[in-house]
Amino acid sequence: MNEKLRRDADAIVAASIRAVQPDEAVRRALEGREFPGRVRLVSVGKAAWQMAKCAADLLGSRIEAGVVVTKYGHSKGPIANFDIREAGHPVPDDNSFAGAQAAIDLVRGLTPQDTVLFLVSGGGSALFEKPLVSGGELADITRQLLACGADIVEINTLRKRLSAVKGGKFARLCDPARVYSIVLSDILGDPLDMIASGPAYPDSSTAADAKAIIAKYGLKLSDGALALMEEETPKQLDNVTTQITGSVRQLCAAAAQACQSLGYEPVLLTDRLCCQAREAGSFLASVLQTHAGQGRRLAFLAGGETVVRLTGTGKGGRNQELALAAAAGLESVPGGAVFSVGSDGTDGPTDAAGGYADCDTLPALRAAGLDLYAVLQDNDAYHALQKTGGLIVTGPTGTNVNDVAVALLDG
Repeated sequence: MNEKLRRDADAIVAASIRAVQPDEAVRRALEGREFPGRVRLVSVGKAAWQMAKCAADLLGSRIEAGVVVTKYGHSKGPIANFDIREAGHPVPDDNSFAGAQAAIDLVRGLTPQDTVLFLVSGGGSALFEKPLVSGGELADITRQLLACGADIVEINTLRKRLSAVKGGKFARLCDPARVYSIVLSDILGDPLDMIASGPAYPDSSTAADAKAIIAKYGLKLSDGALALMEEETPKQLDNVTTQITGSVRQLCAAAAQACQSLGYEPVLLTDRLCCQAREAGSFLASVLQTHAGQGRRLAFLAGGETVVRLTGTGKGGRNQELALAAAAGLESVPGGAVFSVGSDGTDGPTDAAGGYADCDTLPALRAAGLDLYAVLQDNDAYHALQKTGGLIVTGPTGTNVNDVAVALLDG
């Protein structure tokens, strides 16, 4: 492993994630804002604890009570008089359902003078759920969507119609209270109706869109679930004010600044990366092949969210698979490395935030008796990168604004 490139990669990851913490964004959204009636807080998503803690520090006793629903391992302790819950992600579980019910109970009986402070971050689609089908069927449909490579917009289009809180329905449950929604975006282009499946935002997707997705991937749904696909979601909400506080654009800008501070010339390729993880990794390695040997220190950045098509039963995530897929192309680039991380610190069902590969990764795999193609076919990037020292582990970060992948070239 190129130790200098790995140190630079770790420094870039740390600086990028520090720059997109939600604290300052929530503070900006709340400072100077008056809430005349009662205030109750609901915070959902992977960054829910961090966002709720900041709101509690700012507003103190102005918040009567709160419910926080975040991913397992993402809570950092008690907050004031809030009910802190952890639940399943990316597949919702009974704790997801119980957390949503607690939030629904919290917003009952409010008046037009009262406010629901609704803090939303990525992961809320799974973590905040009251299904209109059985939990088992909801889990099965979610697994089908993840396995076939559906993107997050397609997944959320279906989730909204299977839920009593998504697609603007939670805002309806808060009525007649006002809803002030602060959103940390984890979807390309920041579509407010898709982030966490838009619990407090009018839904732009239609029943026709949902049925087209089912046909596209050949999904198997019960008659009851198919009937829900025919129902339209709220298209107008008069009791909601929404403010976006962060997105992948800020993550890319922070990564570019970190690269520049280390002496690399940053080049932003895109902040809307949306393709197969393996293809993205191979592409970034090919970019480095093109520019190698020019004597320049370059950093090519791509922000967004790739997808993984499940062809095996191994362990990994999209960022680990992206990095590992770059290994073949990097063997001929001694001064090159590719790394990719999820800003929330968790990549797929693993304890890693992402992965790192350079020219030594493929030889190290061979020495360990592993075939790169077979590992990728088995979706087992985690164990392969573990053997090569290529795992990037940050722990839960308290934020969630998509992923950033970087291809470094040192001369």
